[in-house]
Amino acid sequence: MAGRRPVYRKRRHNRLGMMLVTLCVLMMTVVVGISSIDLKAKQKKYATQEQALDQQIEEELARTEELQEYEKYTRTDAFVEETAKDKLGLVYDGEIIFRSEH
Repeated sequence: MAGRRPVYRKRRHNRLGMMLVTLCVLMMTVVVGISSIDLKAKQKKYATQEQALDQQIEEELARTEELQEYEKYTRTDAFVEETAKDKLGLVYDGEIIFRSEH
């Protein structure tokens, strides 16, 4: 009987081991939970940024389309005529200009 350990020591080691394992599992659960919360917050932030960028892209596409339409308009005779009248004060022969007095 000299080689056998008493039963109560074995139980104490088992309890201590189970407590350590339980503590480790709880700590890992807390760390994973905190990381999960942090990742969800980042995901929400990135989704908001993505929506803002999508809106900016749409606005820039609309602006590009407007600029392309304006470029087409600047190549027309109507634009040249309008610019000549407004900026240079040119008129056709026989055309009468009415100006208001202020």
